[in-house]
Amino acid sequence: METYSSVYLNARRRLREVGVTAYELESRLIVMHATGMSREELLSSSKKYLTNIKTQKSIEKMTERRIAGEPLAYIIGGWEFCGVPLIISNAVLVPRVDTEVIAEEAIRLLCETQGSPRLLDLCAGSGCIGLAVAANVPECRVVLADNSEDALAICRTNMLKNHLSGRVIAVMADALAKPSEKLGKFDMIVCNPPYIPTAVIAEVDISVRGFEPVAALDGGEDGLDFYKAIAKNWTAVLKDNGLLAFECGAGQAEVVCGIMAGSGLNYIRTVDDTLGIKRVVVGRKS
Repeated sequence: METYSSVYLNARRRLREVGVTAYELESRLIVMHATGMSREELLSSSKKYLTNIKTQKSIEKMTERRIAGEPLAYIIGGWEFCGVPLIISNAVLVPRVDTEVIAEEAIRLLCETQGSPRLLDLCAGSGCIGLAVAANVPECRVVLADNSEDALAICRTNMLKNHLSGRVIAVMADALAKPSEKLGKFDMIVCNPPYIPTAVIAEVDISVRGFEPVAALDGGEDGLDFYKAIAKNWTAVLKDNGLLAFECGAGQAEVVCGIMAGSGLNYIRTVDDTLGIKRVVVGRKS
């Protein structure tokens, strides 16, 4: 019979051996999820014996899934983004720290906007960006838009989970098509679009290409299909002086700046992530 500590340490060792970067955090989250314990409860019970065989097997099974490359967010069914707890399934991308850059920039800009600003989160996926903004800008009204019914179901679940359904709605919309006038006008559009070139998807890490939805990754032959379509069509639903903000892949920011300028946007600038990569491009409709 093993203690809680030895079960955790075994999962930790196995994840470290296969090269999981955040092996300490992920092994702890696996044990917490299987046991239903908080971090504090797990620490205080470290020397106690784990007598539930079913729980032990659950920990082993989740560890095996992670070793096989499956993202932890799918295994435990949830993740946290900008402090907002989210339900996550393989119908949507796993929210990443890189994407917190665009959310934080949107929060900063909308906090400076007078009245009750409206935000459109296009290609919303789990709704992580729009919900983070809604949670941090109490006056903001948010529309989460995606072309996947499964993704929209996750959005609505996360709206309810965070008690934001009074200020947030989720709607079906195709980012590659022209927007419906029924959407109204927005002070800001944020978008983390599919931006991996089609031919490159086969080369990305197995934890991405093997588990995450391809439709949320594939940006077309050059990875720029969504940037071009959105900059061309969706500025129509921006208010005068409204903002469009894109997340970009590494090395894409310069060409995305050019796409936005070609669509009539001005005052275009970039925002770096924590590694110094130009991760976000912001432009203004003037």
